[in-house]
Amino acid sequence: MALDREAAQEMDRKDSLAGFRERFRLRDGLIYLDGNSLGPLQVGVEERVRQCLEEEWGRDLIASWNKAGWYTLPQRLGEKIAPLIGAGPGDVLVTDSTSVNLFKVLAAALSLRPDRRVIVSERSNFPTDLYMVEGLARFAGRDHSLRLVDGPDEIENAIDEDVAVVMLTEVNYRTGWMHDMKAITRRTHESGGLAVWDLAHSAGALPVDLAGADADFAVGCGYKYLNGGPGAPAFLYVAPRFQNSVMQPLSGWFGHADPFAMAPSFEAAPTIHRFLTGTPPVISMVALEASLDIWSDVSLSDVRNKSRALCDLFIELVEERCAGFDLQLVSPRQTERRGSQVCFAHAEAFAIMQALIARDVVGDFRAPDILRFGFAPLYVRHVDVFDAVEHLADILRTGEWDQPQFKARGAVT
Repeated sequence: MALDREAAQEMDRKDSLAGFRERFRLRDGLIYLDGNSLGPLQVGVEERVRQCLEEEWGRDLIASWNKAGWYTLPQRLGEKIAPLIGAGPGDVLVTDSTSVNLFKVLAAALSLRPDRRVIVSERSNFPTDLYMVEGLARFAGRDHSLRLVDGPDEIENAIDEDVAVVMLTEVNYRTGWMHDMKAITRRTHESGGLAVWDLAHSAGALPVDLAGADADFAVGCGYKYLNGGPGAPAFLYVAPRFQNSVMQPLSGWFGHADPFAMAPSFEAAPTIHRFLTGTPPVISMVALEASLDIWSDVSLSDVRNKSRALCDLFIELVEERCAGFDLQLVSPRQTERRGSQVCFAHAEAFAIMQALIARDVVGDFRAPDILRFGFAPLYVRHVDVFDAVEHLADILRTGEWDQPQFKARGAVT
């Protein structure tokens, strides 16, 4: 059925999440479909950071570790993220980057299965996840190997009695495919292995239930759908059954049972705090903390319902208005298997995306040929979807993308 702009605007008038858009700093005319790479700034975050700079650091200096609660930031932020990912109190910490946290939890998981040497993942997993496995094996002198599968249908068959860890990103960054976390974790446990989940493209985009899935470990980032700012600190989850026993390799002083005793040898904290490492980046943590406040007012079921509607609408409109221009849908068509992004392949994807960005329609490109569009339900409107597709159709129809300035690549693509 054909849909016009007025119908899209009517959808927005009925949207239960419509009011949240006003809490983000989005300039007029911008259609921002890249929140799965970097979420926008929220109103009030800069004021909270200013307070940290001028009052806490600028005036109170080192007293702010106690007076302003800097010391407890990793735990406080973890408590705010826990409900978004189906974790209990005390099961989540905000610390370090996603890559570093993955190194820590992966090493911890492998230490619990010392007689097994295989790690299962997807060949299309985000590269840093695979690089961390290679680095851990190389520097730890272990003979672990990666068993990479080429598609989600191959995963369960790849899990056998040799597998120590299954390491997957719940929503694939290239395609938007959403794995069945509960079923894969169950299969992993049946084989005697452990499940490590990367929630970079899940947290804040859809309901996650780590405890219900019986996941062992998880990591995720703060700057995508959680809108914590560029390079925002990441988070990690450790199942309660492991928190006071398993060790992680980066035994820094913040993970010590008594950090300020300044003991010459390490004694791990008897809680998830043993997964902390060094001094937290306070200013970045403060920005993330302020960004997380919005989630106390949000229904994740509403977020998921709108995400599905936005993605379905985008697919329908692209296939209707851009037919004949060699766009190939690479995201799952079925909504229950798709995260909050839609990806199309095209031989000239990079140039097409640059032409869109020049029109203030911001998505992103993933090599070698993926046009990727993220739909963050707190601020993306149905009319944004309609207008974005109109721009895309016009760029394809006119060949506007076929210009030198749209083919020049910067350091970040």
